[in-house]
Parts: sequence; structure tokens; C-alpha cells
Amino acid sequence: MSEQDGVSRKRKVRGGNNASGGGEAVYGLGLIGAAIYFIQHSLSFWGVIVGLLKAIVWPAFVVYELLKNFFG
Repeated sequence: MSEQDGVSRKRKVRGGNNASGGGEAVYGLGLIGAAIYFIQHSLSFWGVIVGLLKAIVWPAFVVYELLKNFFG
């Protein structure tokens, strides 16, 4: 076995899955946008905290409403 074969084998092991980067970027942009939206509409410090929490979990609310409307 040559040294180059060992290097290519290490790259395959460390490579991982490169296909999942797009979804994370979209979620990150959605998180930032939701945080800005909820913070702009808050009137107090605790409103900002609640807005940040809502920004983190907003996809769950969207999926719930979509499923509720789809299945009745």
C-alpha cells in the first residue's frame, strides 16, 4: 500500500456529509429574520426574550399550522 492510498482513505473517513449545508443556512436566515421581526414588535425587555424564544421555535408553529390545515 502506498502513502497516497492511506491519505485518500483518511479523507474518505473524515469527509462526512457535505449535502446538508443548504438547509442549515436557510434555517439560520429564517432565525435571524424571525428574531428581528419579533424584537421589533416587542414593547419590553421580557418581550424581547419571548421574541427570541419564538424565533427559535417558529418552524414548529408553521409545521403545526400546515398539518392542522391539511388534515382538518
